[in-house]
Amino acid sequence: MSRKVLCRKYKEELPGLIVAPYPGPKGQEIYETVSQQAWQDWQAQQTMLINEKQLSLMDPESRKYLQQEMEKFLNNEHHDKAEGYVPTEE
Repeated sequence: MSRKVLCRKYKEELPGLIVAPYPGPKGQEIYETVSQQAWQDWQAQQTMLINEKQLSLMDPESRKYLQQEMEKFLNNEHHDKAEGYVPTEE
């Protein structure tokens, strides 16, 4: 049976992450409050931001920017979106 969490992004009880995505307190907080779906959605958003803004994960400023955007995304606050992204019609 999968572990459930009250997801702070989607405000409902959903399957939680299998392991913490980061070491330390920040990873533990995400593990306890973010669903698998919200984390997958963030990963997709992060990839678009990295690609569009040509961010380097070796650059501390880029990592800091992504951390800030992750917090905004997971807290349902206004966050940067990939400007050139146009979703495909299903």
